[in-house]
Amino acid sequence: MAGNFWQSSHCAQWVLDKVDLLRERHADLQVLTEDEYQKIIIFFANFIQTLGEQLKLRQQVIATATVFFKRFYSQNSLKCVDPLLLAPTSIFLASKVEEFGVISNTRLINTCSTVIKNKFVYAYPNQDFPYRANNILECEFYLLENMDCCLVVFQPYRPLVQFCQDLGHEDILGAAWRLVNDSLRTDVSLLFPPYQIALACIHMACTAKGVDAKNWFAELNADLDKVQEICKYILNLYELWKSFEERKEMCGVLAKMPKPKSPPQNQNQM
Repeated sequence: MAGNFWQSSHCAQWVLDKVDLLRERHADLQVLTEDEYQKIIIFFANFIQTLGEQLKLRQQVIATATVFFKRFYSQNSLKCVDPLLLAPTSIFLASKVEEFGVISNTRLINTCSTVIKNKFVYAYPNQDFPYRANNILECEFYLLENMDCCLVVFQPYRPLVQFCQDLGHEDILGAAWRLVNDSLRTDVSLLFPPYQIALACIHMACTAKGVDAKNWFAELNADLDKVQEICKYILNLYELWKSFEERKEMCGVLAKMPKPKSPPQNQNQM
């Protein structure tokens, strides 16, 4: 694994251009509106978060799984792989990459079934989790291939803590940390380096908490235009959330979503 971000595959291959990202989504956006596409990404980021919490994973593992999920769909249509299959597959792979330990197939499948029945039944009424262990294992190889085995993900959490210490306002860390978590529902993890995301979340937390950090930001050797751009992404997410009635809308949005042409094989095998 690379010792720092600048020498990593994350920096070299996975800080993408917005134009390229929109081009890859063109097929999906022929079927879905941009808001509907974003709602699908938000929904499955929430699904990954809930699944990770039920499995008692560290937030670092959950965040890496969410980035893996988003990396795949940055280069593929939603119809290539059902997001309901890719979400637990991303968790399965991230738990190994982040050295949390391998999650047993049985536990993963059972937790998916429980989460759908207890937390997301509004999106999947009268439906069990339709996939089995062999589907997860096959999808893992597909995910690895599509990411070109680039498994290094640098998250904003470490620079966030360091910046808050340098600023001398560790009291804003909690608010900024939650903003980083929320940013996983946007495209910023695909478009910007993690330290810029950390700075944007600190800027927003300072604004919310009434902390004057103008001089500190002025002394930084950072692209503050990029920081402002990241803030706009997060603010747009909150604006979308205001009108997003997930329990009422999600079933219809998922029904409209492009589907894989053929169902997974051997679903009943474990």
